[in-house]
Amino acid sequence: MAMDYQALRKKANDIRIGIIKSVYSAGSGHPGGSLSAADILTVLYFKEMNIDPENPRMPGRDKFVLSKGHASPGIYSTLAERGFFPKEELLTFRKMGSKLQGHPDMKKVPGIEMSTGSLGQGFSAAVGMALANKLDKDPGRVYVLMGDGELQEGMVWEAFMSAAHFKLDNLTVIIDWNGLQIDGKNDDVMSVTPIDEKLKGFRWEVMTIDGHDLEEINYAFEKARECKGKPFAIIAKTVKGKGVSFMENESGWHGKAPNKEQFEQALAELEKLGGEL
Repeated sequence: MAMDYQALRKKANDIRIGIIKSVYSAGSGHPGGSLSAADILTVLYFKEMNIDPENPRMPGRDKFVLSKGHASPGIYSTLAERGFFPKEELLTFRKMGSKLQGHPDMKKVPGIEMSTGSLGQGFSAAVGMALANKLDKDPGRVYVLMGDGELQEGMVWEAFMSAAHFKLDNLTVIIDWNGLQIDGKNDDVMSVTPIDEKLKGFRWEVMTIDGHDLEEINYAFEKARECKGKPFAIIAKTVKGKGVSFMENESGWHGKAPNKEQFEQALAELEKLGGEL
């Protein structure tokens, strides 16, 4: 899907508006890490991946796994913008009878490739999907988005080790490095730094980028496709709550919904930005 960077910036802003609307409508959810990942998701779904909203199970397609499944408002808003389901359904988020559950369900939502929620499991499944593609000679690539706090899970490191052992150069991991998790700063809870050196030690190709710079994000995906013989990790430095002034860099917005006044302020800020793009 060919979009220039100006159009992509507008799309990322629209995705952020969808995130805020869905979380406010539900009265619960995880806006912080959804907002921080919006630019990454925009480049993936509107420039990078080979997908078809009219045929979500298309053979040979690229696959995306949201390993930090609590950031479901981000992937739901992205899928809606990409045409996998009507945007109006975002307002049913977390409501009884809605297919848009708090964590993504591959059996209910078109475009969701793996049900996730328990941290670490999505990445482990993505490694298996990439290995299966290799065995099946499937040309599709596998992309997985992880949270930085998620790296504290032990099974994550087994998956890193396995991906390198099987030389999964069809696998790209993006780490949403916003430095915060539900209990505060990652370094205060359980430091995993230096993550770049650790991943290199696990025989991964590694690139660190500004996770809000669309050109840098796109360039990293280009380098990932060119990388042969090893998996590729992108450490995307981001701002939790990006785009909403009072949510930015605040761990308290990891998992709560705005009240009416906060919702109106967030929407006004994003709509103002959209009008300037």
